[in-house]
Formats: sequence, structure tokens, C-alpha cells
Amino acid sequence: MDKKMLYLDNAATTYPKPPEVAEAVAEYISNVGINIKRGSYTKAYSAAESVLTLRERLCALFNGPDPRNLIFTTNITASLNFILKGWLKPGDHILTTSIEHNGMMRPLVQLTETGVSFNCIPSTADGQPDILAIPGLIQENTRAIAVLHASNVSGAVVDITKIGKICKENDLKFIVDSAQSAGILPIDMKAMNIDALAFTGHKGLLGPQGLGGFIISCEMAEQTAPLIAGGTGSFSHLENMPDLLPDRFEAGTLNLPGMAGLAAALDFIERKGMATLREHEQKLTRVFINALKGHEKIRIIGEDYPERVAVISLDFGEGDNADISYRLENEHGIMVRCGLHCAPRAHKSLGTFPQGTVRFSPGIYNTEEDMHYAAEAVRKILATP
Repeated sequence: MDKKMLYLDNAATTYPKPPEVAEAVAEYISNVGINIKRGSYTKAYSAAESVLTLRERLCALFNGPDPRNLIFTTNITASLNFILKGWLKPGDHILTTSIEHNGMMRPLVQLTETGVSFNCIPSTADGQPDILAIPGLIQENTRAIAVLHASNVSGAVVDITKIGKICKENDLKFIVDSAQSAGILPIDMKAMNIDALAFTGHKGLLGPQGLGGFIISCEMAEQTAPLIAGGTGSFSHLENMPDLLPDRFEAGTLNLPGMAGLAAALDFIERKGMATLREHEQKLTRVFINALKGHEKIRIIGEDYPERVAVISLDFGEGDNADISYRLENEHGIMVRCGLHCAPRAHKSLGTFPQGTVRFSPGIYNTEEDMHYAAEAVRKILATP
């Protein structure tokens, strides 16, 4: 089998991007180049209008409350920190799951030092949150449930519609981490009773790194303190942050070239169709799982999930996952991610701690041939220790 270069780490960041993404970033840097809300001239107003249009498009994609409630940040980790640290107060209690990424877990653990407490919803044997256990975990001081939509370890999709219903019935706020689902799975904030949705631009939305955001309900926004303060280009006579959204949470210069790239990525997704792109990734996932299913030296995490994103974790039992990951690239040119994937609790729930797994995550530019090549590489490595 001839060696080739094959990228299968799209759960970390999608690559390659649609060509128009890089073109849009270069166009902004080369031919626009200015800041917004800092200049009273036509070019600045035009750039500001482009940013507003992007807010409107993203708000429509997620059926958010209002484009002004869409806040741009540097990434989804920053977004979760804004929401959790700005909204939770000492004495508050929150529920999360035992399969969360550290983007959720580390802010929550930090907040315990300020008097916030949390409990994890236990997982079922296949690594899914046990939704039936949620009502029994709600305490008098529970204020919210915060969960991921899809696991970056197993690919499992969490039923956020059911959890959102529980939140509504118990007067709890609902916070969702869409790192592995935005641009891939349909998300409807209103129908799912989501009060705060954190997203990133560089994964399923196919945009550049360094740009993310969150959409927040009006009520929750009023109760959330700005995590960062500074210049907004508005209300400059005030020395405190303005109450107006999105300015309340957007201090400093925004990633305007990144926004141009993300707008181009949305054009691509709309042109191709999100459902079509997802079905392609699902087909690749099925091809890879079926090619390795039943191999005596491989455990495929969640191989029978009824719904999943294109994330497949393999545990090689007595084999050295790190060595196998190294050999995949060194001998076969296949780039994957090995380890705990910034989600140690997820691996504890799945029985893959501390060794972690080798994660394969195909993207929209991969082919069925790529997946057969990767599966054959795995079989060859296991046959020649």
C-alpha cells in the first residue's frame, strides 16, 4: 500500500477549508483592512454592515432570539467562560455531564473556588448522558444545565431537545456547547429551549481559527457580567461597559478577517446544503466502522450509536495507542489524534482512561477511498507489531 498524506483530524479543526474562505480572508486584509465602529467614513460603515449581516446569518442558522444577541469571541472556550463565569454566582448549582470537554469542565472547576457547585449527570454504558437521572439531581439552588451537543471523543449525539424540555419544566437555564455540531446538526434555540449557545467557527462551520461566539437570551444577557471590559467604539463617554448588545460583551478589536472567511464558509455550506455535507461524512463514518468492525484487537467506541457525528475513537486494548498513532503517520501518512482529547471525564465514562483512544474524524473533502486506506493501514499495523 503506497503511503500518502491523509488528514483525519477534522474534529480538532476542519482542513482543508473551502478555497473561498482563504480568498475572503486575503481580500479583507488586502483591500478592506480597516476597523469597525472606530471610523466615521464610508469604508468603515461598509465593513460594519458586513459584520451585521454575518450576525444575522448565524442567528438565523441557529434560530436565535436576535442578531444583537450574537456575541463574537475568539473561540468556543472563551464563549463558555463568558457565559459560565459571567452568569453563575456564589451559591449557585449547575448540572453538566460526565462526557464534557475541558472547555466546559475547567471553568466549572475554577468556579467551585468562588462558591459555585456542580454535579455530573451520569453516563449510560455506551457513554451517553442518562437523561432519566436528571430530575433526581436537581437541587433547590440548581440554576442551569450545561451540556455538549456531540462528543469529541465518541461522536455520540446528546438529545438536547429532551434536556431543554426538562430545563423549561424546572425553570432552569439551558447552556449548550456546539463545538462538534454547529454547521453539522440542525440547532434551533427556540425549539430546544436553549438560553445560551456557544459555537466555534473553525470546525463544522468551516471557517478560520480564532473566531467563535455565543448567542444568549435577553434575560440571561441582563444577568451576565461582562468578563472583559474595554473599548467598544460606542458610548465612549462612559467608563463602564455599555448595556447595549452586542457591545456589552465585545470589548476590543474583533477578528474581522476571520469574519470575512466565516461568511464565505457559510456561503459554501448554504450552496452545498448542510444535510448533504452531513450525509457525506456519515457515509465515510459507516465505511470506516464497517471495515474494522469485529476485529479482535480493536474496540470501536460507540460503534452502534443510532446517531453520531463523524468522530470514531479506537482503543487497541493491549496495543500502545500512542505507538499506533505514530505509525499511522510515519508509515502511512495518516494524521489522527491520540490521547484524552481534552476530555478526561469522557474517557473515564467510556473505560478508556488513562490510555485514551486513537481518534479518526473525516471531513467533507475526504473520500470512501480514504477511509478504506485508513482501515487497511490499521489492520496492517496490527498485523506487524
